[in-house]
Amino acid sequence: QVQFVESGGGLVQSGGSLRLSCAASGRTSTIYTLGWYRQAPGKRREWVASIGRGGSAVYENSVKGRFTISRDNAENMLYLQMNSLKPEDTAVYYCNRVPIGAQYWGQGTQVTVSA
Repeated sequence: QVQFVESGGGLVQSGGSLRLSCAASGRTSTIYTLGWYRQAPGKRREWVASIGRGGSAVYENSVKGRFTISRDNAENMLYLQMNSLKPEDTAVYYCNRVPIGAQYWGQGTQVTVSA
């Protein structure tokens, strides 16, 4: 089993920045690719970015150039640096493996971007 605990969300003005953190515990050695996902009110959960164990990263088009995903394998930590935030980035952000492990969803962390 693997557990993910997200933190770092908050309320920020449009154009601001936040850094999200995700602490992984349990059988983390079985996970090679980690990802950030988000779910806005009334919408389905969507993939935001993912990163392999070696550091190769891929981003959803709407966040490319604004968000940076990173990981610390030694500390079992995943991060998402979010810059130039927009109101449409408002959502609950989650971390999980890629492909998704449905049983691994945590509580997420709320990000709210005001106009």
